Amino acid sequence: MAESSDKNSVAADTTVSADFHHALMREVMTTELLRIKVLIATAAALAAISLLVYFFAPDAVSRVWHGNLSPVYVFYVTIPLILFEFWVHGAISWHMRKGRDLPVVRRYIGVLVETSLPTVVLALHMNSMGPQEALGFVAPLIYFVFIILSTLRLDFWLSTFTGFVAAVELFYMAVFFHPSGGGAAETSIYYHAARSAIILICGMLAGAVGMQLRRQFAASIAAATARDRITNLFGQHVSPQVVERLMTEGAGTGSDIRRVAVMFVDFRSFTAGARTRSPQEVVDRLDGAFAVLVDILDRHGGIVNKFLGDGFLALFGAPFETGDAAHQAVAAAREMLAANERTNAATSWPLRIGIGVHIGEVVAGNIGSPRRKEYTVIGDTVNFAARLEALNKELGSQFLISSAVREALGDDCKDAVSRGEIPARGYEHPVHVWQLG
Repeated sequence: MAESSDKNSVAADTTVSADFHHALMREVMTTELLRIKVLIATAAALAAISLLVYFFAPDAVSRVWHGNLSPVYVFYVTIPLILFEFWVHGAISWHMRKGRDLPVVRRYIGVLVETSLPTVVLALHMNSMGPQEALGFVAPLIYFVFIILSTLRLDFWLSTFTGFVAAVELFYMAVFFHPSGGGAAETSIYYHAARSAIILICGMLAGAVGMQLRRQFAASIAAATARDRITNLFGQHVSPQVVERLMTEGAGTGSDIRRVAVMFVDFRSFTAGARTRSPQEVVDRLDGAFAVLVDILDRHGGIVNKFLGDGFLALFGAPFETGDAAHQAVAAAREMLAANERTNAATSWPLRIGIGVHIGEVVAGNIGSPRRKEYTVIGDTVNFAARLEALNKELGSQFLISSAVREALGDDCKDAVSRGEIPARGYEHPVHVWQLG
């Protein structure tokens, strides 16, 4: 049994890990798509501003660029950048649809191509206005646009590589690229090295911010993945408190033997009443009744293991150990009966409840196919609880418990009425049954 539990745990952990990494991959690629959209919008805005300056402030163009700025230069940079980003956007979207990650090499190539475009702008400025003026103008600042947006890659090394490419290319342009001669060569090499170092540091800081964002995404996704796994195993009807406790304590979901109070609840003659009503009326009445009963279960520490048409199976003591499962089950059942009476008084379709509670050992764990498992309990305790509930119809009662439950309650169950030894389907000998009001 322990070996089976370990195998189930390993398989579950593998599934959760795969789901987590897939979800994180999609989140990273989604932020990458956002980065591309912002970059395209920024490039288009800068191009528009440059053209407006060229057409509406020709005197400024003449003074700053010495009359050498041409609108064609704007398109030399922005159009290739925008087309390249659209291509990258399409590639990432295609990989997302296929459920695959973008290759790491392609990411680094993308960084190299993108971050080299400000270098092209700087070269054009050097040709038009001179090296010294170009290095002190706006072109070197464009590198920071790519460094800042690199945080949305959520990858420290990609952001650092962005800063490294920007730093190296700026240093090269400042020290070795002098199309007009003089100018920049007269400036100390340490001056340009210091500027490049700051750009590299900015890339590393952007990477640190990106990694922090990635950790936060990962924490959120891990919590959501764990919550989804618990919901898949235990059902959507598990209370939020139980889900939180499962996530906090990491309760094992492998197969094990534990002592559990099992409760079966059924609405008597519900099918007959449903024949004369519309499907929507049937669903609304059943949903309303279940909502009241499940809320009571939540308050008493029980969970609905599964709904069974017009009834359900509830557990006390699983998936968590508890020392007073019998008391919790009986208290919940009593409150259910009282709540149902109040509901019946306010509706035109009264329902009669049948409840059976038994306590004993069960095999609890994940049952199902490799693709879809469900947490459930198996054993004679479950079968006997079902038989108890069915005996309500024969005995005209609403709430029956077994002798095991009667003994577990002790002096707290003085109002229990013995119904004697009753034959039960599937059992050779009659079983002792107790009735509670």
